[in-house]
Amino acid sequence: MKNRAVNQWPVVLGTIIVQMGLGTIYTWSLFNQPLAGKFGWNLSSVAITFSITSFALALSTLVAGRLQDKWGIRKLITLAGVLLGIGLMLSSLISSLPMLYLLAGVVVGFADGTAYITSLSNLIKWFPERKGLISGISVSAYGMGSLIFKYINAGLIQSAGVSRAFLYWGIIVLFMVVAGARLLREPVTNEVSPEAIHQNKSNYTVREMLHTRQVYLLFIMFFTACMSGLYLISIVKDIGVLLAGLDVGAAANAVAMIAIFNTVGRLILGALSDKVGRLKVVAFTFIVTAAAVLALSFVHLNYAIFFICVASIAFCFGGNITVFPAIVGDFFGMKNHSKNYGIVYQGFGLGALSGSFIAAFMGGFKPTFITIGTLCILSFLITISIKPPDRREGERGQKVKAHGRLV
Repeated sequence: MKNRAVNQWPVVLGTIIVQMGLGTIYTWSLFNQPLAGKFGWNLSSVAITFSITSFALALSTLVAGRLQDKWGIRKLITLAGVLLGIGLMLSSLISSLPMLYLLAGVVVGFADGTAYITSLSNLIKWFPERKGLISGISVSAYGMGSLIFKYINAGLIQSAGVSRAFLYWGIIVLFMVVAGARLLREPVTNEVSPEAIHQNKSNYTVREMLHTRQVYLLFIMFFTACMSGLYLISIVKDIGVLLAGLDVGAAANAVAMIAIFNTVGRLILGALSDKVGRLKVVAFTFIVTAAAVLALSFVHLNYAIFFICVASIAFCFGGNITVFPAIVGDFFGMKNHSKNYGIVYQGFGLGALSGSFIAAFMGGFKPTFITIGTLCILSFLITISIKPPDRREGERGQKVKAHGRLV
């Protein structure tokens, strides 16, 4: 047991370093206006880049687990870090939107998502009895990378210009991820707890998981959680000005508040889920989020109400991003966690796109918030009724499918 404890902590440190480097992509909004000004591009066209990055990030999680099986965690994270750094450094040379979309969007998003999900899943495997807390530490490091690099990248843009900032950003991130990867390793049987060995008996492959109804219900829940948080993050400054009547400076403070409460939610709700149960925590977040978005829709907003609603949504979103990886581990085992969570994680990519599309279709903030509130209530009902799958259910589903092919 002492040897196990000694082996765990370098992995924790390495994962924190990797995740902080990966989280720097959430400083993208700093680059929109400088790029548009330098090249004469439309601001909204530049902003699309981050939607492409988010979508590529989500898609990469579908193949990341297979790549880890082939190359191992250390080699995979190293290669992803190199690809991420090169994508950012080459972005310093671009002069066209298609190349920006390819390098800063597709390449950076794919590399980031590959390293994110595999390093997170690997760390959870070391601490199966404290999945929530450990997941919270990992994804909080991701959030802290964004928070810290808001100042670093803002300084680089101001001092070196937007193109050179990409170059320096890429060098720093490459160094961080590759250095962190050197501390990572996968646990072997005699280094994990008896609980982990017991859980291995109920490990699901991706195919087995897809034959359970629980994975589809978890997808709906995760999609709802991500859409509510990501949509708010994208428009919080605007709703402060347009709905709450705040001046631009006061509304801008909400951006910092989101980052703080998002990070705090990851740590608090992740640790709490180990003690009171993960589904209880998720049920709580859906009720709070529903109340907050409906308040933004129907209540006459002032400074206090606006910030309470924004902080509540950010806190719950951070918690859900933390708790869902642990739920997937609880439901489907840890052996294939990165592959299984990669399926559920597609709710992140879809959620990142859906809020804006719904707003465009329905004509504004309030109808979108009402839609999100309705989905949160639906997801709350799912959460209080869902139970871990019975392996026999998945086996029956496979037999029925096989029988159908034979017939």
